Amino acid sequence: MADIKYYDVILKPVVTEKTMNQMSEKKYTFLVHVDANKCMIKEAVQKMFAGVKVASVNTMNCAGKERRRGKDVGKTAATKKAIVKLTEDSADIEIFEGL
Repeated sequence: MADIKYYDVILKPVVTEKTMNQMSEKKYTFLVHVDANKCMIKEAVQKMFAGVKVASVNTMNCAGKERRRGKDVGKTAATKKAIVKLTEDSADIEIFEGL
């Protein structure tokens, strides 16, 4: 886990109707590396986006789903989501501005 760089921690933003509504409360949702912990996620967000202060991080582990192709049964990859809450005096994250 020590060899994970901050730009490898955050994989992509999660853009859904629910996450767009949470942005008014300064909560942003990201898909993150499965081995990343809350401290790593907080540090990565503050380094990637200038002027951003993280108040709290909530994480969710999502298990892979079973999928079938004929008789063969496999699993999709497990994922991890993080909801990052910013402080009130923090700047907004710019990648969500045009959405």
